Amino acid sequence: MHKQMSYGLLASTVMAGTLLAAAPVQAQESNTSEGTSGGGIAEIVVTAQKRAENVQDVPIAISAFTASALQERAVGSISQLSAIAPNVNLDAGAPFSGSPSVLAAYIRGIGSDDFAFNIDPGVGIYLDGVYLARTVGANQDLMDVERVEVLKGPQGTLFGRNTIGGAISIVTRDPGKEFRVIGDLTTGRYNLLQARGSVDVPITESLGSVISFGIKSRDGFLKRVAYPDQRAHNATPYTAFSSPGFGNDSREGKSDNWNLRGKLKWDDGGPLRLTVSGDYTRDNGTTANKLLATTENVPGNFAGTSNLPGTSFDPTGTTGFLFAGLYNFCIGSTGAEIAARNAQALCGVTGTQYNPQFQLPSYASVNVDGNPANDRLPWDGRYLIDNPDRSYATGNSYSRLKAWGLSGVIDYDLSDDVAIKSITAYRKLAWNAALDIDGSPLNILQLGFTMNQWQFSQELQLLGNALDNKLNYVLGAYYFKEAGDLHDYVTFGEGLAQVDGPNDLKTENYAIFGQVDFRPSDLIGFTVGGRYTREKKWFTGGQQELNGFNYKLFGCGDANGNVYPNAPFPLAPVVGCQTGLEYPNPANPVQVYRPGENRKKFSNFAPKLGVQIHPNQDVMLYGSWSKGYKTGGWTTRLTNPQGDVAPDFNEEKATTWEVGVKSTWLDRRLQLNAAAFTTGYRDIQLNVQVGTSPTIANAGDARIKGFELEAVVAPADGLTINASVGYIDAKYTDVSAAVAAVGGANAIQAGTMAGAALPKTPNWKTNISPRFEAPLGNGGALVFLADWSHASSVWNDAQRTYALKRASTDIINASVMYQEPSGHWTLTLGGTNLTDDRYVTSGGPNVAAGAIFGTYSRPREWYARFGFKF
Repeated sequence: MHKQMSYGLLASTVMAGTLLAAAPVQAQESNTSEGTSGGGIAEIVVTAQKRAENVQDVPIAISAFTASALQERAVGSISQLSAIAPNVNLDAGAPFSGSPSVLAAYIRGIGSDDFAFNIDPGVGIYLDGVYLARTVGANQDLMDVERVEVLKGPQGTLFGRNTIGGAISIVTRDPGKEFRVIGDLTTGRYNLLQARGSVDVPITESLGSVISFGIKSRDGFLKRVAYPDQRAHNATPYTAFSSPGFGNDSREGKSDNWNLRGKLKWDDGGPLRLTVSGDYTRDNGTTANKLLATTENVPGNFAGTSNLPGTSFDPTGTTGFLFAGLYNFCIGSTGAEIAARNAQALCGVTGTQYNPQFQLPSYASVNVDGNPANDRLPWDGRYLIDNPDRSYATGNSYSRLKAWGLSGVIDYDLSDDVAIKSITAYRKLAWNAALDIDGSPLNILQLGFTMNQWQFSQELQLLGNALDNKLNYVLGAYYFKEAGDLHDYVTFGEGLAQVDGPNDLKTENYAIFGQVDFRPSDLIGFTVGGRYTREKKWFTGGQQELNGFNYKLFGCGDANGNVYPNAPFPLAPVVGCQTGLEYPNPANPVQVYRPGENRKKFSNFAPKLGVQIHPNQDVMLYGSWSKGYKTGGWTTRLTNPQGDVAPDFNEEKATTWEVGVKSTWLDRRLQLNAAAFTTGYRDIQLNVQVGTSPTIANAGDARIKGFELEAVVAPADGLTINASVGYIDAKYTDVSAAVAAVGGANAIQAGTMAGAALPKTPNWKTNISPRFEAPLGNGGALVFLADWSHASSVWNDAQRTYALKRASTDIINASVMYQEPSGHWTLTLGGTNLTDDRYVTSGGPNVAAGAIFGTYSRPREWYARFGFKF
């Protein structure tokens, strides 16, 4: 903690020194480099309040980035904003998603680290005003954008549900009035090849069009290597188990995607303006999955049920074990030893009549039968490799995403002071992914998923001003509907448990909202707003465990009619097993959810109050109070029967108080913004591991407080320095008994959560980025840019697993760009993560399966980019 505090204080001191050094430059000549204009820092216009405003006039903590700033700082996707926005954590890929197109987003300690259909994000992502409901595909490519706005704190009033942490708004570029072609070609490490382009084509004087495309391919940085043991060849092929598909690469962490975006805009100068947009993405990129620790010797129970006495590491039979221990016990014990523990059924043939194509012969006693030719590898720490870019995995590694959307915007001016706006949108995605989590030749933990989703949204806005522009208002109505399915395929312990989970979900949402900003005098202004939302959700759970593990564990007649009277925990009579184990569907003895549809309703009012003080035209002080909420749902990944009730969770809520200042000084040579906030965070939805199942529960409450400081300074012609510091103290104040019972402190996890820090929330985040443009004698220029980002250590999961803890990071990027005199082309050479600082970005502990897994950050990379425009 002392080291982390010293970093934050050092960064604050450096920023203060930088700003003081800028003081004497008031009389400098106009700075015309990126980020400056007309003798000072350029204005950035945002639409955070549904109307175009200078970002300095908006009483919200916003980090805004222009297209040129994003390109110069090598930011090509939403997740890469994480390093340069204070108190923001954005990761490409959630635990066991297998795809970098999935976005795990947290702002000021609030967000979501999952991709399941039943879990809504805590940070809203908007593409030209259209809400992207799923985290799958939310890590948008920032191709040909005009700007990106990162809004911090609850944005429920104007942006709606699931913006409890904040919102990220991507605004794409409108068509130009003249024919223009711009683009770039990039190459780099790992055979990187990227091509992007945009063409503006005026069709008539009133109708313009723009078409943009992007293609990117890059080899993975994690290399799969063969495990040096002949027994690896005796492992069951990964294709023998249920999966949404099959395919593996020799490398993981690759890029393979292309994007297409088009926009038509009609504007004849009259009251009516029409915009039609469309986009299409195909992304086959993968994450690099790494085995970080094994838990085969952790005593415990099976998926939260009961202990099985006797293990290969516990000959006394006084403790239980989990799936990894059972697998080791089965392959390494004689028939007599297996019978002595009543484990014949558990170590027997896997599968049931519901998956006959995946029924597999028993591997009981193969390592003690006197025949070395059929020996199998055990599960233990031998598969751990220190090199973060190597793995012994042999199973699936693929992700295939297709997503597209259409939107139409109508703007109509009813008068000079009143306008209406309509945003209509339809989006659809299809995703198929599978990955080898255990990093070994075995099938200890293999996962696969398919997701299909569509959404429709309609928003109407009435915008206006009155009283000689002293009063600005927006009133609106919103409708949203989505439906789809998520199908899980999971194999544990070489088939000891086989999850097959078809689940269907649907959501319908209505809202009305409004905000009024009133500035009765030049000195003071007031904001009043609110949003009322009603929502309905439906869930149909088809999750199954195809091996009938619990039937075998409890000595029941399994789905094939076999009886196991000598099981570890026999139930009597055998005929009553399905009822006794609470399997809810007589027609399908292995289905864990009751047949039929589950329903939930939610309603919420999200208010906002604010006040602004304007000492002069360059300084604004503001204070605000706002609320937000994130909707509830059901847990869909359970492997044990649920009886008549599908386990659900409720909405979470946040209330935030914020004060801030936005200011411009020294003839627009210095821009300094600061905000301090405190948030009460209630009924937090956290993903905790219960047995084999990632389970969503309302964990309890937390208190979050912190501050942000952002500065832009232009101390001399050609030199611009961007800097930011963010500090957060985010801790649980109360933890529910159900979550607290998941586990205490042990050798694997820190355990007890009361008073602990929230996940994905570093105390300190700092960024300093100097940019210097040096003019050349031929009329061209050299642009030098550096980027240093620091983040203090952070827990990557709610249970604070030691192997997943992210150490403090210091990332340095740098580039030099040559600008040709006529401005038609540029050449850039750069590098990212120059110090090769490696850390775990995400991961999960599946102690019941025997594995703790994660994904490492990308290594040091170089790139060369040729940009052109004409």
